[in-house]
Amino acid sequence: MPRQFLPTLRGLLVPRSAAPPPAPTAETKDLLAGNAYVSMTYAGVTNVWGTPGRADGWDMERVIVEGYERSIWTFKSIEAISKHASTLPIQIGRGGDERRFEETLDDHPLLKLLNKKANPLETGDVFKKRLSAQLLLSKKGVFIEKTYSRGGTLVRLDLLPPDRVQIIPDDRNADYVKHFEFTDYSGHVRELLPKHVIWIRDPHPLDPFCGVTPLEAAGLSIDLDVKARTYNISFIDNDGRPGGIVGIDLDGVDQREVDRIQKRLAPGAHNAGQLTLVGTGPGGVTYVDTSARPREMAYETLSGTSKGEILAAFGVPESIVGNASERTYANADREEYNFWDHTELPHLNLIASGFDPDLDDEWIVRFDTSSVQALEFPRRQAREEARKEWEAGLITIDEYREIAGRPAFNVPQSRALWISPQKAPVPANDQDAAALGLGPDPAAGGTPGAAPTGAPLPPGTAPETAAADVAAARALDAGPNAAADVAAARDQETSLALHAGSTATEAVAAARAAVTDSGPGEAAADVDRARSPQNAALPGDAAEDVDAARASVETKAMPKDNGYEVTDDDFDALSMAVAAAVTALLTRQEGVILARLRAPKIRKYTRYWDPENDNDARHVDADLDQDRVVSAARWSEETSQTLAPILQQAAIATARKVGQALTGTDEVPPSAAAAAIVTAAYASEAITRFLAELAAVLRDAQHDATDVGDLEHAVVSYYHSAEPALIARVAETCAVATINGAADAAAEHAGPDIVRTWITREDTRVRPAHKALHGKTLPVGTPYTVDGASLRYPGDPFAPIALTINCRCRLHYNTDEESP
Repeated sequence: MPRQFLPTLRGLLVPRSAAPPPAPTAETKDLLAGNAYVSMTYAGVTNVWGTPGRADGWDMERVIVEGYERSIWTFKSIEAISKHASTLPIQIGRGGDERRFEETLDDHPLLKLLNKKANPLETGDVFKKRLSAQLLLSKKGVFIEKTYSRGGTLVRLDLLPPDRVQIIPDDRNADYVKHFEFTDYSGHVRELLPKHVIWIRDPHPLDPFCGVTPLEAAGLSIDLDVKARTYNISFIDNDGRPGGIVGIDLDGVDQREVDRIQKRLAPGAHNAGQLTLVGTGPGGVTYVDTSARPREMAYETLSGTSKGEILAAFGVPESIVGNASERTYANADREEYNFWDHTELPHLNLIASGFDPDLDDEWIVRFDTSSVQALEFPRRQAREEARKEWEAGLITIDEYREIAGRPAFNVPQSRALWISPQKAPVPANDQDAAALGLGPDPAAGGTPGAAPTGAPLPPGTAPETAAADVAAARALDAGPNAAADVAAARDQETSLALHAGSTATEAVAAARAAVTDSGPGEAAADVDRARSPQNAALPGDAAEDVDAARASVETKAMPKDNGYEVTDDDFDALSMAVAAAVTALLTRQEGVILARLRAPKIRKYTRYWDPENDNDARHVDADLDQDRVVSAARWSEETSQTLAPILQQAAIATARKVGQALTGTDEVPPSAAAAAIVTAAYASEAITRFLAELAAVLRDAQHDATDVGDLEHAVVSYYHSAEPALIARVAETCAVATINGAADAAAEHAGPDIVRTWITREDTRVRPAHKALHGKTLPVGTPYTVDGASLRYPGDPFAPIALTINCRCRLHYNTDEESP
């Protein structure tokens, strides 16, 4: 290299502290001056404060040749940063958060220029890559010329070479820049108004006309790296140092042979490393090893140090430029996130902010980083922390979904705090309290926030089972009940064989086993005979017991009105609550099942295991255990625990309304809460059937699946197709069965003079068997007979499912004397 080009990047780093020379046209460079590196003298214009511009002496040509093209670590660092700027699309929007805008523009001219075609020579991606690289290399910054159409529309963007642009300060009115002067490739100078130029630079702490570049801090390291490589290449080209020397006695050897041996020491890379023979004198033989010297070891240390300093100056970890050795996956992922968070995002924001002045207020330009997986690291952590807070009862479901970036349900159940989840809700306001059954409805004239009266709600049993709730409900003191007295007289066992240690499914099975085909028909017949107008005593012990039971029942004055009938609002409110709870449960269920598919323990010893080597015995030709993935028993129990509190609250609220309407009191019988528990058990059975079908889908999908991704797609497709119908069916069935069951239990508890009339919706959805029951009136406790089966009330969970599924009927309750 000629002597005049020896000063390298380090000559651009530190400004001379002395005053600039009076004639700035002459360029002077010093390698060493007082043991410090100095820059070339300032040249060009002065700024508004009369001080020389720090960026005017920055030689972009030398920067490119000596710093960018000849240093591999500088090149890779700039490539790593600029390639992301070129591939990420540009967005224009306002509002929202750092992930997505609340509102976006789709037809702004900037979008077409930066994402499609910036100018006739460059696409948007090429333009953004050159813009990013220039910003990292230029101390002046980058200059973008804007071209407008006659109508004032932005139609073109051109990058101007920074070393061909002069900034002319405005020293009269302190507008900083009067105009820009650009010298084109033909030598003509054009004046550009500030409104036609976008000037972007990484700001200097002191000089507004100057930027900063990582090359300033990395200049010495780049010099050392380039010169060390150049020195080694020059040494190899000009040195023929052998790998070893053998000395022998040359006495008597012809001179021509000696000359031939000496030529073996000729310089050149093609002669390096050969064994050379030389003379040592009479009788001597020696060997000298020349294959290694401390210079090589010093070069390795110098090269490693220079690399680390250059990458640190640019903020690019070594794993980003292609070397992730000696790093765990977690460390490599963390380095990638740090690169995006500390280096790439500020760089992209600096570029995007240069285009903001061309937009109206509140609209901003931003690179779309939603597809960058590395930036999901803090979001995953935030979701995990929020999930733990929700499980601890510290935040609501809606607050968790907001943190997770999902829309809120905005229903009473999702707005409430669950202390802890699936046990006891803490409503957000009085209206939610009424919807949850925790207080009077303010719209109905109740006292807002008042604590509910009547029978207390059985304690939550989420850690145990639904069967325990049934046992707890039955443990409460039962009120007078004519049917119970009849059953006691007939020595019949009426309690369900439920135990606290059994599961919800077992509880339902035991309950169904305890119900005979005839139901309470025999006792009802005795009640009918006891109610007959005959004054004479009816034969049979049961009738006498009925008379005794009637005498012991405390009768209350019943209001003379039209009785009581549950409304569509009762059904709809509970249906919405159940739908919200089941939706949240299925959403989490789907996520857990997908996570199980990816879990190494599940994939081990199957054909979906990723072998670590050719001898990995954990990769075998076997299918996944789909039942282990689905885990239906766990979700069945969780479903019952989730819905039981919601259904209990609704059942108690309904029973209280029935009691107030029929007896003037709000006493709630324990059987009202028990009906809700049985209904929750029904819902758990529906989830079990749903998951059994999912297990079958997974089993069939494995015939054609090539990897776990195919199974994940099958799971997602199944939930998207089957989930809405399941939610609607469970919500409607639970609402009808719980409301009607609670109302019937409260009416039966009110006394033997209550009768009820079957009411249908009277539309095309009503099944023929229920149409035949419309308007039929029976005493409370007497079941309706349909197609040979007994129904205690619409939606009876113990009745055949063909008579209860999708049922929307209700009962109208009245006193015996008021009934038609």
